Amino acid sequence: MGDDGGMESSCDLLTELLDQERRLVFDTFDDAVAWDVGVALREAGVAAGLPIAISVRRNGQRLFHAALPGASADNDAWLDRKCAVVDRYGHSSLYVGEQFRSRGGDFDTDARLDTSSFAAHGGAFPVVLRGTGCIGTVAVSGLPQREDHRLVVETLTAYLDATPASRSAPGSSPSSAS
Repeated sequence: MGDDGGMESSCDLLTELLDQERRLVFDTFDDAVAWDVGVALREAGVAAGLPIAISVRRNGQRLFHAALPGASADNDAWLDRKCAVVDRYGHSSLYVGEQFRSRGGDFDTDARLDTSSFAAHGGAFPVVLRGTGCIGTVAVSGLPQREDHRLVVETLTAYLDATPASRSAPGSSPSSAS
């Protein structure tokens, strides 16, 4: 995401957010991958001294959760609300909020959803499984929404770049021993 102090056009931002979703696709996402992604986020948060809560879920089941010093129960509620947006719309919570704003709307009123259950604020990102679609979420809460989103995207990018077995060429499947 551009660092132009918020002057990035809505269309450019929406395009960039969709590009992130197209790029950050898993070929496999089991309990071990969820754990590794969660640990990577936790390590990044600890290294930077961030007051964040972290959630990694698959099909509604929380496979990883951590709260670092400075995070609170409010952050857990934010995680649930942001993840509910990803589950409903299949896009990052930041994308959904920006999409409403780009049309001159406000998610909290125009989505006609219970704001105690849904929050279209950055920080929850879809776990997309190649050939299947959105099967879960990776989320962070505790920072301003674009920083929450950026931390998730940077961590997923580093994880997927470092683990070629979880990300093969489009249309191919990871090799397996027989």
